[in-house]
Amino acid sequence: MGARYTPCMKNVDKIQNSQVEFLFPCPNATSTADFVCSLSELCGFDGVPNPVPGGTLDDRPEPNQWFRFIIPMFLHTGIIHIGFNLLVQMTMAADMERTVGWWRFALVYLASGIWGFVLGGNYAAQGESSCGCSGSLFGILALYILDLLYTWGERSSPWAELVIMVFGIAISFVLGLLPGLDNFSHIGGFVMGLASGLCIMRSPNALRERIGLARNPYVAMTGAAGASAGPGNKVTNPGSSIAEFFKAHKGSKSSKDSSALGFFKGRKPLWWAWWLVRLGALVAVLIGFILLIVDFYKYHTSNCSWCYRLSCLPVNDWCEQGQITVVNTTTTN
Repeated sequence: MGARYTPCMKNVDKIQNSQVEFLFPCPNATSTADFVCSLSELCGFDGVPNPVPGGTLDDRPEPNQWFRFIIPMFLHTGIIHIGFNLLVQMTMAADMERTVGWWRFALVYLASGIWGFVLGGNYAAQGESSCGCSGSLFGILALYILDLLYTWGERSSPWAELVIMVFGIAISFVLGLLPGLDNFSHIGGFVMGLASGLCIMRSPNALRERIGLARNPYVAMTGAAGASAGPGNKVTNPGSSIAEFFKAHKGSKSSKDSSALGFFKGRKPLWWAWWLVRLGALVAVLIGFILLIVDFYKYHTSNCSWCYRLSCLPVNDWCEQGQITVVNTTTTN
C-alpha cells in the first residue's frame, strides 16, 4: 500500500483495455497464486476506478494516485530493507547533513527520491512496484562526490577517495540490475543529487578564494560543521551569499533597491560564470522533471524501447519480471 505502482496512477496497457476481467493479488496476500482483488482494492486510499472488460486506454476517469511518487520514500518492504537504509542514513547521510545543514539536505533528499520514482514510473516494468529511500540516499551520495571535488585541494588523498567513491557507486548500480531492485530510483536519485547539489551547495573552495569569498561555505547560514573564519579563512567580500542578500532586504524600504544592486556590484567574471552553471543545472532539472511527468501521463507504455535494460540483466528472464501479461483461465466442474 503506497508503493510506486503504475496501474494505480494512470491507465495502463493490458489492464484498462483487457477483454476479460482483470484481477490482482490482494495487498495482504503472501502468494500470487490467487488473484481475487480488484484494482481498486489493491490500490486502496479510497480506491480507483476499476477497469471494465472490453474497455480502452481512453476510459475516464482513470487512476490518478499521483502521491505514489512521494510517499514510497517512507515505505520499505521488510526489516532487511529498512535496516540497511537506516544504517546508511544514520552514518553517511547524517554526516552530510551536519556538513551542509538540514535545509539543503532535506531539499536534495526529497528531490532525489521523487525524481527516482518519476524516472521509474516512466521506464520500469509497469507491473512492478517500488518503495524505499534508496533514491534519496543516492542523491546524498552525489553530494559526497561534489563535496570531494569542491574541497579537492584540502584533501590529503583526493584521488584515492575519488576511486573508492566511483567504485562503490559502480557496484551499487550493478547490484541494482538484480531482480527485485529498482535501479531507476538509484540512477534518478543520483542524477538529481548532482544537479540539485550544483544549485544549492556553495562554490568550490578554489573558486571562492579566487573571487574573494570565505572558504568555509556553510557555518554562517545553517550552523553546519566547519571552522570559523580566521587569518587563512577570511571573508574578503561580505554580503556575498544569497542569505546576506535577503538579510539586507530586512531593512527599510528605501534601502532595498541599493541593497539589491550592492549584492551584484563588483562581482568577478568567475562569479557570474559559476552562477550561470548553477542556473543551467536548475533549468535542466525543471525541464527534465516536467518532461518526465508529461511523458508519464501521455504514454500508456514506455516510449523508450531499451531503457528497461538499465534495471535488469537479460538472463533467466529477469527483464520479463514485472511485465503485465494477461492469461485467460477457465474452470470446469
